[in-house]
Amino acid sequence: MKVLWLFAHPDQRSLSGALKTEGLRTLEAHGHQHRASDLYAMKWNPVVDAADYEHDPADRLLVGPASERAYSEGHLSPDIAAEQQKLTWADTLIIQFPLWWYGMPAILKGWFDRVFVKGFAFGITDPVTGRPQRYGDGKLTGKRAMVITTAGARAATLGPRGVNGDLNDLLFPLQHGTLWYTGISVVPPLLIPGADRTTPTAFATAATRLHERLHSLPTTEPLPFRHQNNGDYYDDLLLHPHLARPHTGPAAHYTAPPPPVHG
Repeated sequence: MKVLWLFAHPDQRSLSGALKTEGLRTLEAHGHQHRASDLYAMKWNPVVDAADYEHDPADRLLVGPASERAYSEGHLSPDIAAEQQKLTWADTLIIQFPLWWYGMPAILKGWFDRVFVKGFAFGITDPVTGRPQRYGDGKLTGKRAMVITTAGARAATLGPRGVNGDLNDLLFPLQHGTLWYTGISVVPPLLIPGADRTTPTAFATAATRLHERLHSLPTTEPLPFRHQNNGDYYDDLLLHPHLARPHTGPAAHYTAPPPPVHG
């Protein structure tokens, strides 16, 4: 594999930092190539603004057209272009972060906001049908991704009956709405629960689970999201009613139930 490890935690001495070190060491031991984007260490700017696109601040900023134009004309901000080059090189994206308020840290959200611009990550159409190529088809089709997240909560509370909600539902905006939208296949996430109460034994168990998931990553079956353009949706992108029943919400957009998340 050629792996881009996208990391968002402010302290290298954290459990997250230790797991990142273990993960990169495991990739090297198995002969995989890797590059890393450690967003806090890089002091990554998460805020979209006109300077990203050499856009005249006196004019109204329409982010979609401005970013697409800057990408096609080669004048995106250098930090954005550098991250796009890393992702273009990679065939696998690891996204590692602590679960904060049911989502990813703002600095990581800002990475996607600034890097996944139209023209690079999305914005192509089928030349035959004219339909947009997204949700399973797109500019980044052929790549795969895995989320690694640490959480203070116990694993059961991030399951189907847990008070925090099922982890795959919490990650749906990232796994389905960002990654799958751009064509990236997403394998089931790796949850490291009880992060605030980690013991040496618990860390050893977490490291073993990480090693196993990285080793099997190239052959792991991705989450069974529906493709937009395979007939499951009407032209107005509504799912056919017989496919949605009995599910509503995120569950309706899988062809089969996703595997349970274990912690």
